Amino acid sequence: MNRVKPIYDITQKMKQLLDADFSSNDRQNVIQEVNSLLLQRGVYMEEAKEPYSTEELEMGKELLPLNTEVQQKLDSLFQGLKNEMKQVKKQKNSNRKYTNPYDKVQTIDGMFMDKRK
Repeated sequence: MNRVKPIYDITQKMKQLLDADFSSNDRQNVIQEVNSLLLQRGVYMEEAKEPYSTEELEMGKELLPLNTEVQQKLDSLFQGLKNEMKQVKKQKNSNRKYTNPYDKVQTIDGMFMDKRK
């Protein structure tokens, strides 16, 4: 019985899911699916304890580069999400400044400030 096979299959599904082109609208669904696959894979990884058979070791060697590729794709996905969030925040701030340009202006022009009490 190969305990590494389900981990390999789930990692393959994650890679296929992340390889597909998806828009920013579909990103939430992709993240949810990847999250559920990660949880499933975590359960199988808990079950996969030593000693490993030669077949499991060979599959594990194939799994390592696949896992690093999936990790890189996840990092780029979340980096894109972070960039988009920064852009939205910047746009929001720009819109607020446009509608009320004197919101945070602090001037003490023409005022007498008495420093003594």
